[in-house]
Amino acid sequence: MDTAIATNTMRYAKCIENSKRIRWDIDRDVIRGRSLEFGRKFLPDGLSMVARLPFLNDAEKRTFSHVQGRTYANMFGLVERFIGAKMLEVSRDHWMGDQVALEALVRFTDEELKHQELFRRVEAMTAGGMPAGYAFLPQPNDVARAVLGASTWAVLGLTCLIELFTQVHYRTSIEPDANLSELWKDIFMYHWREESQHAILDELEWIREDAKLGAAERDKAVGDLIGLAGAVDGIVQMQAKSDAEYFLATLGRKLAADQRSTVGETFLRAYRYQYIASGVKDERFGKILGGMINAAQGERIGKALEPIVG
Repeated sequence: MDTAIATNTMRYAKCIENSKRIRWDIDRDVIRGRSLEFGRKFLPDGLSMVARLPFLNDAEKRTFSHVQGRTYANMFGLVERFIGAKMLEVSRDHWMGDQVALEALVRFTDEELKHQELFRRVEAMTAGGMPAGYAFLPQPNDVARAVLGASTWAVLGLTCLIELFTQVHYRTSIEPDANLSELWKDIFMYHWREESQHAILDELEWIREDAKLGAAERDKAVGDLIGLAGAVDGIVQMQAKSDAEYFLATLGRKLAADQRSTVGETFLRAYRYQYIASGVKDERFGKILGGMINAAQGERIGKALEPIVG
């Protein structure tokens, strides 16, 4: 057996081993009969960027974290719709081949379906403790159809970016914050545990797909990835505007015009960081992507992302 293939099979096998070891159930392990604590924050300050809003009092800052946290959960439920579908699709390449890789991807898909159910539960819990009027605007099936219309290379690249920023968010912001709702923190701890295995599988499948492409195909795929990043930014802009309007409408007092503007800018800046920039700037993502593309393609990507990330 080729050494590289054997090494990859071992990595797939390790993901299976870890998947079995950390396997969790939504009710038995995560929720455990608990409710979200609305007297505590959901999303940590490092992700919400609430420090840019010194004119809010502590209760208002907490509500700000609740609005962003609700969207954070819904965004994961959204992206896992197309991630699960794509992993089912790429598993086809292993049907008559590496059965270890096939099992790893089937487990991946099963876990993504479980995560979707978890985040539907989170939405129901947040809706029960927050004022009416919140709306999550992007439709998961419509977004999934649009994303899956891009090249497999580009979809796997976007998937890898998402799974990697999940790791960054938990390790650097969620886990260290002692002031979050305990249930909220546990939700994303359990989510992080399984996503850490998914990130490895994303990398393996993305590199495997890259090996199939010629130069022209790869150049087109880079364009697709840029297009997907732009589409994500379109979703981010739409939801940031909706969430800012909801927050201001339910605040209980009227802010000055410049303060209202800053609230809207902060939602957008925070969401662009959460869903795009934190993944793009991750060292591991840069290393994987950089190993596939040439300098000109890297420059194209950087130029396209500058208005979002810069």
